[in-house]
Amino acid sequence: MPSRDPRIWMWAEALDMMDKAERMRRQFFQPGSPGNPGAARRPTWQPPVDLIETAEEYLVVVALPGVRPDQVQVVIDGGVLIVVGERALPVSDRAGLIHRMEIPHGRFERHIELPPGPLELGRRELADGCLVLSLRKAG
Repeated sequence: MPSRDPRIWMWAEALDMMDKAERMRRQFFQPGSPGNPGAARRPTWQPPVDLIETAEEYLVVVALPGVRPDQVQVVIDGGVLIVVGERALPVSDRAGLIHRMEIPHGRFERHIELPPGPLELGRRELADGCLVLSLRKAG
């Protein structure tokens, strides 16, 4: 029989939400296998994405903390937007002991199905840790 004490069910809800958030984090961050020779070319994580539609365009916001603009490639292949790149480990040229690693690094790739209709890749900006792409509605 469920408790009527709101503190108990609120705590249960909070724990459930934390569990769901952790499952989502694991879904987007899947470390590669260093012992596998082909692992260097396969993506090890998928960045989260927002897709927003306005009257004139679609805005795609891809969370890429610590990624340099020259490390990102964007292509449209059929009806799919593909964002590929790599986030380098910030201490790669220095020795260091990692105590916690929650921000994914390594090769990433994200495929985003686009709405039907002709689209043109417009503005591309990497600012505040996010890649913002403008896909203009053509026609």
